[in-house]
Amino acid sequence: MKEWVVAAGPASLDLAAGVSSNLASRLLKIEMTEFPDGESKIRVKDELRNKSVILVQSLYPPPDSRLLQLLFAAHKLSEDGADVSAVIPYLAYSRQDKQFLEGEVVSLGVVAHLLRSVGIRRIVTVDIHSAQGLGLFSIPIYSSSAIPLLADYISKNFDLVRPIAISPDLGSSNRVEAFASRLGCEYVSFKKNRDRVTGEVKTEEKEILLSGRDAVIVDDIISTGGSVAKCAELLKRYGARRIIAACTHALLVGSAEQKMKEAGVNEIIASNTIPNRYGKVDVSSLIASYFQTL
Repeated sequence: MKEWVVAAGPASLDLAAGVSSNLASRLLKIEMTEFPDGESKIRVKDELRNKSVILVQSLYPPPDSRLLQLLFAAHKLSEDGADVSAVIPYLAYSRQDKQFLEGEVVSLGVVAHLLRSVGIRRIVTVDIHSAQGLGLFSIPIYSSSAIPLLADYISKNFDLVRPIAISPDLGSSNRVEAFASRLGCEYVSFKKNRDRVTGEVKTEEKEILLSGRDAVIVDDIISTGGSVAKCAELLKRYGARRIIAACTHALLVGSAEQKMKEAGVNEIIASNTIPNRYGKVDVSSLIASYFQTL
């Protein structure tokens, strides 16, 4: 196995420490200063010429600042002669991986170009929104999945009663199937329609007998909580005993938590790709396992 140095971006200090511990490697903290006008200044103090560096930086809000910090750090490391791999646990802009409306920019394609331009040689992410987005990268990119870890955590920490896994939309069907297989339960996928102009979400009803049963809503990203809330309202109406929302990336923008809880969600469980109080499932070993094969 290669000898790695793990560089902790300012957005992912704890996760980088976990990856470093799993690889038994040296941990380097990237120094970041923010000016009063919001500009970021990055400094790399160590000599890293000819070193293999894993740069860990998640791109949760504010994504533009996080992205620039990543680009600055990667450019400096590469410029100093390091072989740079980027771990981007939450890859912002991955939902815009194609042109949905005429005139839209394929944002993920631009991000892919920028990451390559600063000398990043390979990328590891966790549960990219759509596998189609991987095709926009001209450097190796690997998307690992936290879904089995989420299933294991919920199975261990909740006394589930006749559980059923629910996908709030057809796009997450593969994830909910993998989750249900790990948990050993049934699964159902709802059909969601989102107005691309207004953003309004409508969930198509599907009659399910849930009286006295626990339901786990499984998704990759919970942002505003709108899709989960719509789904939870239906599940509650169908008689669900308890509703758990499980996701890899808990962005939880605005009043997302309140919205979901008012709709009937009892628990929110996420991975630590985004550091917050719901990030209870550690993905550091998952990430480290990829680099242990190189």
